Amino acid sequence: MTVHLDVVSAQEKMFSGLVESLRITGAEGELGILPGHVPLLTAIKPGMVRIVKQHGKAETIYLSGGILEVQPDGVTVMADVAIRAEDLDAEAAREAKRAAQERIANAGVDFDYDAAAIELEKALAQLRVIETIRKGLGK
Repeated sequence: MTVHLDVVSAQEKMFSGLVESLRITGAEGELGILPGHVPLLTAIKPGMVRIVKQHGKAETIYLSGGILEVQPDGVTVMADVAIRAEDLDAEAAREAKRAAQERIANAGVDFDYDAAAIELEKALAQLRVIETIRKGLGK
């Protein structure tokens, strides 16, 4: 059995096709979506969506966060930023993590802790996706 999935970002449609399953991090934790899943609308956290396409081939995409909608006729993932896992830049992610940690450590009076925490969470999520791919778990 399969379900139609669209993964879109503000820049482009990253994926559109039939999938056997997907795994994604929702606001309340990890979600596994299979054909026939009950309707659902939830925020998603920065992390990855692991897609198992029709016929079993897997694909992993980094998401900066967004919305997941599950309906009887299909699933839609809408993200501000979506990047194929193999296109992530590990060095840039490490630098973003370091910069966010430095901003938090040197916070001033008008410091926006929430914005810095979000940037740190995104950098850490990218590094987790990169590590997952390197270990061969995302394929």
